[in-house]
Amino acid sequence: MTTKPIKSTPSSSKPNTNPGTKHRNRSPATAKKLGQLHPRNPHQGRYDFDLLTRALPELADYTITNPKGEPTINFSDHQAVRTLNKALLLQYYGIKFWDIPEGYLCPPIPGRADYIHYVADLLAQTTHINEDNTPPTGKQIHALDIGTGASAIYPIIGSRSYGWRFTASDIDPVSVNTAALICEANPKLKGAVKVKLQPEPKHIFKNIIGRQDYFDIVVCNPPFHASLEEAVEANSRKQHNLQRHRGKNTSEQVSRSSTKSGNAAQNLNFGGQHKELWSEGGEIAFLTKMIRESRDFAEHVGWFTSLVSKSENVKPLQQLLKELGVAQMRIIEMSQGQKSTRVLAWRFTMDETE
Repeated sequence: MTTKPIKSTPSSSKPNTNPGTKHRNRSPATAKKLGQLHPRNPHQGRYDFDLLTRALPELADYTITNPKGEPTINFSDHQAVRTLNKALLLQYYGIKFWDIPEGYLCPPIPGRADYIHYVADLLAQTTHINEDNTPPTGKQIHALDIGTGASAIYPIIGSRSYGWRFTASDIDPVSVNTAALICEANPKLKGAVKVKLQPEPKHIFKNIIGRQDYFDIVVCNPPFHASLEEAVEANSRKQHNLQRHRGKNTSEQVSRSSTKSGNAAQNLNFGGQHKELWSEGGEIAFLTKMIRESRDFAEHVGWFTSLVSKSENVKPLQQLLKELGVAQMRIIEMSQGQKSTRVLAWRFTMDETE
């Protein structure tokens, strides 16, 4: 089995970073108090539509004005959200080709970027400590994305922000083919991301982690609903909030865009196939399975991590990890505006230097 050094030295690789941002290494607690995205996240504040439209002129076709006179898009319009994502990925990550099939999950990029930056801090604070206290960069860092989806969003952000090498897995052939096409079509991603189909949906790591593989970090955004009905109900609440925040006196331009979207409020917000949004037993069942199976691959992974959408799931998952005898676990709190979420991280071995 391939092993990794306990400490890393600063890499000569120079991954893409947004002009004006600095690689500061604040603790999750500090960032949460600020009520902002991670300090290294380039997507701070409101979207800069002037900047994004210069990068992708077609975004202008979907840009509308909110009641305050500020540029925005109709977030109930799936095509508008996809176009915004294309502009963000082009402007901040140099991705010239990105698209997903109709009905597939179109992820909110700022929150996804936060996850990558926080796990980069986790590596910097534990398994890859260096004199500069900065996150490790370069292809010597191998990350595994469980359930990458059609968007391949975590491999894109991780490889372009830090130069990491990714393996991305999914149980859906369409997602695998689409993610692979995105990575092959973009020179900046080619050779940095390998996409693999999980042929046995009942497994998470088996068939994906080989005997000689070693992954410094595992990331995962699990399906968080237990049924299609639950997903639809959650979407209904999101649509209600979108309408409420948009205000009663919406402009005529907003109304036209909503009509053009084909009554998108009836569809799942941001799209999403059932395999992406829900699974039997919901988030707690998926993560329970993931944690139990992770024990069999303890020597192949530095840190296992996953988003945990529902706060009530944290304690039972922590209890399970204790029962399985993990060496270390962490809860990394993230704050994105008024939304709070968290990353659960665990590992089964400790470095001798810690």
